[in-house]
Amino acid sequence: MIHQGTIERVTPSLKETFCYLLDISVPMESGEVRDSPDGGSEKTAGTLQMKLCSRFLDILPREVANDFLKHMTFRHIKKGERFITQGLPCEDFYLILRGSCTVSIEKKGIICEIEKLGPGDIAGETALLSDGQQGAHVIAETSTDVLGMNRGEFERLSLESGELRNFLSSMVMHRLSASKVESDRKIGKYTVTGKIGHGGASIIYKGFHSALNMPVVIKMLMHEMAMDSDFLGAFRNEALAIAQLNHPNIVKVYDIEDLYRTLFIVMEYLEGITLKEILENGPRPPLSRIVDIVLQVCYGLEYAHNHGIIHQDINPRNIFVQSDGRVKIIDFGLACRPGSVDANFLFPGTLHYISPEQIRGNPVDERTDIYSLGITAYEMIAGQRPFSGEDMKSVISWHLDEDIHDTRATMEQLPVEIHNFLMRSVRKDPASRYPNISEALKDLRPLAERLGFREPCFCKQNRMMGMFLVYQEKQQLALKGLIEDFSKKVGETGAALKITQFEDMGIEEKK
Repeated sequence: MIHQGTIERVTPSLKETFCYLLDISVPMESGEVRDSPDGGSEKTAGTLQMKLCSRFLDILPREVANDFLKHMTFRHIKKGERFITQGLPCEDFYLILRGSCTVSIEKKGIICEIEKLGPGDIAGETALLSDGQQGAHVIAETSTDVLGMNRGEFERLSLESGELRNFLSSMVMHRLSASKVESDRKIGKYTVTGKIGHGGASIIYKGFHSALNMPVVIKMLMHEMAMDSDFLGAFRNEALAIAQLNHPNIVKVYDIEDLYRTLFIVMEYLEGITLKEILENGPRPPLSRIVDIVLQVCYGLEYAHNHGIIHQDINPRNIFVQSDGRVKIIDFGLACRPGSVDANFLFPGTLHYISPEQIRGNPVDERTDIYSLGITAYEMIAGQRPFSGEDMKSVISWHLDEDIHDTRATMEQLPVEIHNFLMRSVRKDPASRYPNISEALKDLRPLAERLGFREPCFCKQNRMMGMFLVYQEKQQLALKGLIEDFSKKVGETGAALKITQFEDMGIEEKK
């Protein structure tokens, strides 16, 4: 019987996505017979040919997946054999090649089967996602072939290839979207209910607060970046800063959770569509609506800038228009402090809206967001961006060297205030742009007044949260100490706990 083997060659399948053909060298005598992958049998003189199809590999570039699989070890598991034991340290994980396994949880001596695994599934993923113990038994239901790897080996490989870390993202995505166990779909106090979208840096989920039943959006940072300690440290700091922002034109961040070796940002759930969807799918908005959107984005940016946050990626995709017309700036994933520099020259931001200083790797500040907003406003008004080329080289060339066309030549009816805003916000030299959003608003204010827009007052207001504590007299002394401790902790946050005594209001204690 074969127990272990090594991967000699990995060949991507030309017919099926995320499928690979494997040549496996095994210590078996020439002529030994074993089952073939198609259900028949084959003779081999020390080499098995098998196929692996796994959705978990789809997130990896082919060359990264090839190298990853070559470092795995083939193992044959007999029917009935337990190869992962609940409660033991997490050390190894397995990709199932052939056969089926059962996943069971043992509680007080009673074993409950919770899941079945088959070809392409992963067993023991906890070894990669946490440092704890295995949470379940995994037993071969049939004669089973697997590819295995030790946690330490995966860590070594992921240091050499950051893209391999996204294999973990694939595992977490599957757990959050497909697990039948509700606890697997929990992120702190929040439960994931479905996937909304998938970007280059993050995966977006819809969820709800488990206690309050309040809808939320949960953004998971991809592991390629989350496992980069320098990036993660900076990202967490900015996320914490953004969580302090409280403005009607900025998406509200409720919570930040560390789990599964990545970061989850929990935000308010918004009803509506992005400006990008409006521009792509509908008629061009009327000028009054365009001015309204620009003003609301300006108010949000002014507030963020005053709190030391540069968005760095203002574009139609990150401007969300709610069903009631209110506008929210979303996706602060590239946010930074004024004066920050991208030392890696990775072009932070979206290429068609990126500023010259971002391209050159120079320090960014408020004027960076003003430039991107100017490009966005031009696109809303003209129905196209201020440049014609689409390839990367021509777009970068325009941002660096070419001035915006004079809008008066092509849009004669354009109000002078909007004309001045466009021409000044998209200047190549930051020193020639508006120094800050407040100055841009001065140019736009006369037009806003003519259109009937009142400048909102965003005053800081105290908020109040109510709760009732129902108790009996015999509990009063014990509760007094608890309330004093709670009041002290509330005070440490800068908030205040106000206590009002009520007489018996006829509220009956729940049994």
